[in-house]
Amino acid sequence: MNFSFDRLQLQFIGMLERLPADASWIGQIFMVVFLALLLAFMVKRFFKRLHRLFKDTDNIWDDALAGAVDRPLRLFIWLQGIAFAAHIAGRETGAPLFDAVDPLRDTGVIALLAWFLVRLVNRIQQNMLFSAEKRGKKLDITTVDAIGKLLRISIFITAGLVILQTLGYSVSGVLAFGGIGGIAVGFAAKDLLANFFGGLMIYLDRPFAVGDWVRSPDREIEGTVEEIGWRLTRIRTFDKRPLYIPNATFTSVAVENPSRMTHRRIKETIGIRYDDADKLEAILADVRNMLQQHPEIEQNQTLMVNFNTFGPSSLDFFIYTFTRTTVWTEYHRVKEDVLLRIHRIITAHGAEVAYPTKTLHIATNGGNMPQPEQSTA
Repeated sequence: MNFSFDRLQLQFIGMLERLPADASWIGQIFMVVFLALLLAFMVKRFFKRLHRLFKDTDNIWDDALAGAVDRPLRLFIWLQGIAFAAHIAGRETGAPLFDAVDPLRDTGVIALLAWFLVRLVNRIQQNMLFSAEKRGKKLDITTVDAIGKLLRISIFITAGLVILQTLGYSVSGVLAFGGIGGIAVGFAAKDLLANFFGGLMIYLDRPFAVGDWVRSPDREIEGTVEEIGWRLTRIRTFDKRPLYIPNATFTSVAVENPSRMTHRRIKETIGIRYDDADKLEAILADVRNMLQQHPEIEQNQTLMVNFNTFGPSSLDFFIYTFTRTTVWTEYHRVKEDVLLRIHRIITAHGAEVAYPTKTLHIATNGGNMPQPEQSTA
């Protein structure tokens, strides 16, 4: 079957000519819909080129604005076209159904404006993070996410109140009802509100951020923060299990943030044999000198190498120092190197690292070993 656009066009024109004279409003509706379609198509092509042009610039605002306004503007054109066509149909037919066109159109315009603002906030947030990463700068993801969530919530609440006002509801009455009902809701959802304000305190105080390694000495909480929500915080433990913690928990427990440490500490106790007591002082001096010359040891922090105690089977000395790095894997490499160097120093002095030993002194009777008693059955 051959499809001919010209034939279809002629048939449509002939159908319009056969309509009664008082049915010319149908052609007007067709013209309005066609113009809305044409304008929406032109807007789509325009913003497609504009977005391609702004994509190569370093400005994060123009790209976000062009990307956010495209689809809401096209739907706005369609909404106005359909509303105008509905006005024509309502004027000609007198149907009461078309009386709802104006409030529905106004509600749609407010919803599209809110959608545009939400899209703008999302795109600006993404562009800020991408631009900071591209320039090699560290941007606080938690703060950016918190501001974005607050802006989106504000947009939704404002749009909802404006829509209610447009539909003829009293906003002051709604707010008064919300104030009275909020008391009952507060008692019924006190845990939810506690988690909400706990999340708000996390955003304001910022004891940790997304990507930080945190742990709590009060609870079995340790891992990497993946997401901070308004009710829950998701932490990925080191065995890769997700841990979901209500935000209210962080208002009553202590939280450590090892990710913000400035240095990592090496604190070890090492023992040598009592037979090597005369070499201990020289060993301590060499170990102290080695740590002072080590490129990975922070010299501006406390550095101690001292004989500590007479152990049961060893002469114990301790080392107390800090590494420059805070990366966990790199820290263990530095610690391994320090311990191996200490062992080489001890060996170079002809001494040995002590291991647990016991000396048994057996009492003698007149210089002779006591004979075991004979037992008889």
